[in-house]
Amino acid sequence: MAKVTKDMIIADIIAVDQGIIPILLEAGMHCVGCPSAQGETLEEAAFVHGMDIDDLMGKINAHLEGK
Repeated sequence: MAKVTKDMIIADIIAVDQGIIPILLEAGMHCVGCPSAQGETLEEAAFVHGMDIDDLMGKINAHLEGK
């Protein structure tokens, strides 16, 4: 089973499972397709957007566990 960590690049996370995109969008992270997604970690993006990284990772990994 794949698992997402906060030091992963957003583009790499999406490559793991495109079903993660709606989770990111719902959280307010609409930069999924922007250039920053190619080099920004999940933790960096969460910080910029004022999100709780642990909550976001929990939702993403719960999605992956349910696959």
